[in-house]
Amino acid sequence: MQVDLNSDMGESFGPWTMADDAAMLDIVTSANIACGFHGGDDQVMLKTVRLAKARGVGIGAHPGLRDLQGFGRRAMTGLSESEIETMVAYQIGALQAIATMAGAKVTHVKAHGALGNMSYVEAPVARAIANAVKAVDLSLKLVVLPLSRIEKAGEASGLMLAREVFADRAYEDDGTLMSRQKPGSVLHDPEIVAERAWRMVADKAIIAASGKILKAGVDTICIHSDSPGAIAMARAVRARLVAEGVSLRRFA
Repeated sequence: MQVDLNSDMGESFGPWTMADDAAMLDIVTSANIACGFHGGDDQVMLKTVRLAKARGVGIGAHPGLRDLQGFGRRAMTGLSESEIETMVAYQIGALQAIATMAGAKVTHVKAHGALGNMSYVEAPVARAIANAVKAVDLSLKLVVLPLSRIEKAGEASGLMLAREVFADRAYEDDGTLMSRQKPGSVLHDPEIVAERAWRMVADKAIIAASGKILKAGVDTICIHSDSPGAIAMARAVRARLVAEGVSLRRFA
């Protein structure tokens, strides 16, 4: 078995620091780098790209809603498909330019926070994201939630897909992520997180909070870098997968 291990990062801004990106980059095989809308800035983007390149970690754009104060986790209504498409394309292009400066290449795209959640269930949002990726660079791989609207939109656009599961987030019975407002939606125990990651890879399935099993493709596993104890959880996940004989390699 083979799987990618990814984390969202590069989300610091100016003098404000979020997460230990350097430590996380020693564990994961792919990095989703913020592009300045929900977090990150030009200097943070460049630093994170350089760190990822030095470690041989895959570099991906992590576009979000333009909401620094809310960290891109507050849904925005009334956005047209065109607005979302250009918003995503703008952010991909920004990271591509920074990566070129560093002698690196962006290989994938993964929507952040509320934008990602919207794409799971809203066809116009999913379509806009897929169309943006296709228009910018058809060789980019789109990271998607299995069994969701964004997976269908990516398939319809002819994009290469990486189907993602979250080791540290709880799921609803329909395969969507449980709202962060609900108790138990974010997991913190390294052993529990590592066990869930292994089970989802071994069973090729999403495991809902109720215990329901949803068969799905699993190409990559996410550990959020901003969660308390994120590094310990990522190390535990990596160690468990390696112990079970899983090869960890970047999907791109």
